[in-house]
Amino acid sequence: MQHPAVPELAHTATRPIHWLATAAALAAVVAGSAVLQPDPATAAQTGPKPHPRAAAAAPAPAPAPDPASVDFPITCGPVKPVVKEKATGDLDGDARPETVAVVHCRAGSGTPPDGIYVITRPAAGKPRVVATLVDPKDRLTVSDFALRDGTVTATLLGYSTPDVPRCCPDKHDKAKWQWQDGTFERTTPAEALGV
Repeated sequence: MQHPAVPELAHTATRPIHWLATAAALAAVVAGSAVLQPDPATAAQTGPKPHPRAAAAAPAPAPAPDPASVDFPITCGPVKPVVKEKATGDLDGDARPETVAVVHCRAGSGTPPDGIYVITRPAAGKPRVVATLVDPKDRLTVSDFALRDGTVTATLLGYSTPDVPRCCPDKHDKAKWQWQDGTFERTTPAEALGV
């Protein structure tokens, strides 16, 4: 509220001319921004182009082994094994990708134990399992599975005793495997099993 001793100021009362001036200024800003647009972005790379024969001579990278074409060392009786998760990457530094698969037996209910297997593609022949990182006989379930920078990581869920309900694992172990000296080394006390 204005003090009665202060006279009414002309700019405190809005008139239609003020609204017209504001609208004209806003229109000028919008029109100016439409005219002064940046050039459209392109995805073209700059730099020298490779020689056509050099590009043709480079071999295509080998595809990662497909776990669907592998016989896993897991006994499932009349049902088939299921690949729960998979990831690919170069684990041994040979510039050819391996596939790591988390596999369990198909079950109608419950949580079947998982196995973690490393699959490689030899120079000739079909893909095959070359290492077992987690054996289903250990009765563990795998979560938080990943393969990054040549390292396989997972959380292994298990049970401390047979009395622990199978719905609620009470053991949670973080595991990490890396290829060292011709074998997969685990950073926790348990050892990886070779096939």
